[in-house]
Amino acid sequence: MSRATAIANVRIFDGERAISDTTVLIGGARIEAVGPSVPRDAVVVDGRGATLMPGLIDSHVHTDMAGLRDALKFGVTTELEMMGRWSARRRREIAERNDVADLRSAEMGVTPKGGHPTEYMNSSSNLFIRFFYRFPSVSTPGEAARFVSRQVSRGADYIKVFIEDGSCIGFPGLPVLDDATLAAAVKEAHRHDKLAIAHITTAEGAQRAVDAGVDGLGHLFLDSPTRELIDNIATAGVFVVPTLVTLSTAFGNNAATLAADERVRSRLDKRWLDSLSRSMNVYPQGSLDNAYASIRALRDAGVDILAGSDVSEPIPILGGLAHGASLHQELQLLAAAGLRPEDALRAATSTPARRFGLTDRGRIVPGALADLLLVDGDPLTGPADTLSIRGVWHRGVELASQPVRARRASTS
Repeated sequence: MSRATAIANVRIFDGERAISDTTVLIGGARIEAVGPSVPRDAVVVDGRGATLMPGLIDSHVHTDMAGLRDALKFGVTTELEMMGRWSARRRREIAERNDVADLRSAEMGVTPKGGHPTEYMNSSSNLFIRFFYRFPSVSTPGEAARFVSRQVSRGADYIKVFIEDGSCIGFPGLPVLDDATLAAAVKEAHRHDKLAIAHITTAEGAQRAVDAGVDGLGHLFLDSPTRELIDNIATAGVFVVPTLVTLSTAFGNNAATLAADERVRSRLDKRWLDSLSRSMNVYPQGSLDNAYASIRALRDAGVDILAGSDVSEPIPILGGLAHGASLHQELQLLAAAGLRPEDALRAATSTPARRFGLTDRGRIVPGALADLLLVDGDPLTGPADTLSIRGVWHRGVELASQPVRARRASTS
């Protein structure tokens, strides 16, 4: 029988708040206790000067096995994919491995013929994506309902619908789902007890999504919302995954400062570092200050905000993002937008766990999965400290040594 691990003398953010306990005991894949005395035969990890928090959850990615591996290096223990195709065999493999992040997926999204994201396919460097992902499309409410049922039968954990005319992403004129077809897809998702998450990039698209009854918005609108839209989102109980890192690169900002940080450089290969140093620049008239104002309005209205990056591949058209690293930058941007540090951390731990029904993670409590991130410093006073990674545990297994203790990175 393996010995328990005790992480002792540590500051703890339990997914909701800082607590007074300073010890967490890991037994197998689970958290056995919080705040106990250290058993005499336990393996002791001295957390002096560090903060222990739940493993992070990225609520918007498009990933593969390499992406799941990179994510875990940064303490992202769960990636929520918002469109992809995973075989049952590969899902079982992921569930049994501790060297890659856990995965949940929407499988394929609901889109019309020629609709988003088919415009990206010729840009993909992944031949599997280009030739295996023959995008199915829907054009009627009946087709939408049948499509959603097929995705559920294939193992979809939630359903993704697309409302994207291309006006904010450099491809104006894309076809979009009509209201009846959109509503049918959402209704069928709910019939199967699945969340429906909408891809949107405009305030008008967000209102259509809310009217259709979706549970979450997969992006923040790039343009400015009305007060009525904010109120409608709050009244409907819809959550928002702002993906500020994606908005930032769409506005022409790159993440070169993040790429230059040794805490990031030491964990990513050149392709991803080069990708971070580029930007999409598809909506240069956009403004992070305006996006921050939208975040504050949503926060003040009581809307749940979840942290997500929308990272996918390291190709020129999708520059400015990288698995794992970009979620840490998202936390910095959420703090810059005005979220309290604990609210930003909740956005990557307890809040997505609650909204996606991931009842075994996102908190440091007895019985939860031992998905844990140990960082030097205190992210509640310095948000960039989340990158000063001292240790990562996934299902109670510690990832290989995390040697980097470099300086804090500035927000970019």
